[in-house]
Amino acid sequence: MPLLSPHTRGRQAIPPDCEMLQAYSGGILMQVALLDDYLNLATRCADFSPLDGRASISVIDRPFTSVADAAETLADFDILCTLRERTAFPRALIEALPKLKYLCVTGKRYDTVDVAACRNHGVVVSNTPVSGAGSGAVTELTWGLIISLARNIAAEDRMMREGGWQHFAGHTLRGKRLGIVGLGGLGSDVARIGLAFGMDVVAWSPNLTEERARAAGVSYHDKKSLFSTADVISLHLALAESTRGIVGENDIAAMKPTACLVNTARAGLVNEKALISALSEGRIGGAALDVYSTEPLPAEHVLRRLPNVVLTPHLGYFTKGMLGAYYTYAVENIVSFLDGAPLRVVSGND
Repeated sequence: MPLLSPHTRGRQAIPPDCEMLQAYSGGILMQVALLDDYLNLATRCADFSPLDGRASISVIDRPFTSVADAAETLADFDILCTLRERTAFPRALIEALPKLKYLCVTGKRYDTVDVAACRNHGVVVSNTPVSGAGSGAVTELTWGLIISLARNIAAEDRMMREGGWQHFAGHTLRGKRLGIVGLGGLGSDVARIGLAFGMDVVAWSPNLTEERARAAGVSYHDKKSLFSTADVISLHLALAESTRGIVGENDIAAMKPTACLVNTARAGLVNEKALISALSEGRIGGAALDVYSTEPLPAEHVLRRLPNVVLTPHLGYFTKGMLGAYYTYAVENIVSFLDGAPLRVVSGND
């Protein structure tokens, strides 16, 4: 796979009317890189023609192996556009990119970007909304994973292709308890579908109140009760210092032996060692994971060998509709920066 797949648009530069970009006048195209687009979908999902004559666009279709690798590959670019958090931007990387002027983060969150370091080095950072044609993607994947676990769809599919026939009896979701950890927008969407399935839906988060849970049509339970009584537990918290490792060894140990954990949020929410131990020893029914402490997940990782785990490669947001929305907003952001009036500028890591 090539390091860079160039997709250059336009032939004549239009000098932007912006003091910070005066150095790029005189017919020099801005160099833009679209990062971590493994499937080369960005330029097919959105219209990049507003950048014609103003930017030369390159698609980077592989993950970086290190900060040094990223620094070497990105050294000549003026503008970078991320694909969610696939590439982190710590201070060390920002300091190694003296030509960088603008960083557009697709998605609302920018936890993996050292915004203070960007500010210190004159790099403007913008994010994008998460609304659009792809909204609901994470909720839908979450339910795909829940149903796959309940009915052993992934395992049965694999064994059917190997010539087998019926190896498991699944579980009916109706009447079972769904525990939602984090009842924000995503958690509430997942809860509504659980109610439609006829499940008993309960919720907990560090700041959730009984009133807010009741308003969402679910019951508030404390953390201990949720983990010890739920048949399916689905995580929908943002990752912050206050939530890192919030699903700890004791929480996993409290789960019913038939219960399953679903994580489409962030790997850092869970004590991975404790989860792997419980799965390996059969102390819980299973897990469905879309997020990992290291991404892409290493080929030799133990999770790939556990039979009671359903794995997807961080697909939660990854639909053509959602990518189209992200990159459409990204084009708008980049044009606004070139025009000297950048949109959606973020102020910090809070």
